[in-house]
Amino acid sequence: MLRLLKITSISFVLILFSISCKPSKLNELEEPEIDTTGFAWQISNQEIQGNAQGSTFMIKTSDDSLLTSVVEIESLLLSFDAELSSYLDNSLLSRLNKSDSTFTVPHNAYFDTCYALSLSVFNKTNGAFDPSVFPLVKAWGFFKDSALVLSQDEVDSCLQFIGFEPGEKHNYSDRKYTKENPSFQIDFNAIAQGYSVDVVAAYLESKGQENYLVEIGGEVRVKGQNSEGNSWALGVDEPKELNSGQGERRLENVLHLNTGGLATSGNYRKFHIVNGRKYSHTLDPKTGYSVNHNLLSATVWSEKCALADAYATAFMVMGKEKTFAFLAEHPALNLEVYLLFENEDGRIERAYTEGMLRFFETNF
Repeated sequence: MLRLLKITSISFVLILFSISCKPSKLNELEEPEIDTTGFAWQISNQEIQGNAQGSTFMIKTSDDSLLTSVVEIESLLLSFDAELSSYLDNSLLSRLNKSDSTFTVPHNAYFDTCYALSLSVFNKTNGAFDPSVFPLVKAWGFFKDSALVLSQDEVDSCLQFIGFEPGEKHNYSDRKYTKENPSFQIDFNAIAQGYSVDVVAAYLESKGQENYLVEIGGEVRVKGQNSEGNSWALGVDEPKELNSGQGERRLENVLHLNTGGLATSGNYRKFHIVNGRKYSHTLDPKTGYSVNHNLLSATVWSEKCALADAYATAFMVMGKEKTFAFLAEHPALNLEVYLLFENEDGRIERAYTEGMLRFFETNF
């Protein structure tokens, strides 16, 4: 059963970060080692923080210590970016995008898994999630935060290279990646960050970590309990442009999880305004334009953070009605969803699946 409730407060959107009522336990006999030689550093024997993928990350546990090191985490994230980053010129993905027609893909678990997951979500959402939208993202200027407005002819020129269905514009088989036109390019940004969270989580579990929280750029995956013996607490920000982590952050609610991944997609941070019109970064792969509906944000829980990340993007393209129709048609996906949208009176309403209720600290 789906539940829909109204609120009368200011508008908000979901941005996730972990919170705790007290600091992590430290070894009382010695100060934690601080490693600042790379892009990650040891906060305590239970926590590592750093910078990655154009954002920040945090890995923490309530166990006696993290069963990994700064060096191991840096190596893991570097190897991930070396395959899937669209910002690194020499990454596997960037070299594939620059290729003229055929590219031989090495035996890479990251690319293969990300491609397979992306194709699955593309097929299930009928193209609402489409990694081949990359030429449109660049053309509209969102890749470099440029305020551009395209003509219909320019949009149509990009659309001829959009479509992730294998066989027509591209194919991937027997480690051979082929494409019909060099302008066909893919971008895994709408799934890769969530997937990187899963990669780190899987690494921790391979080491025997029982309780953990992994957060990269706001995408989160947790297991077990926090240091207080409770579910991990994830704060929900109000959707204000200035509520970006500088100073005190205003929370709308707190979600409590002890398993699975959580990701949010929204429009209040990434957009530009030209001649009084707002152009959001959420592009409809079929029209080539920013989506035009009242959905403000989509937060998705899934067992894997990669899927939560991808479906949150797809639902922002679909809009509220199509999202809930999709959920009714695909119960086996086991997704929990929390949507925020604006009604005709300009007020914000919530719509969420019944299963999402178990995560709320405050019921509505």
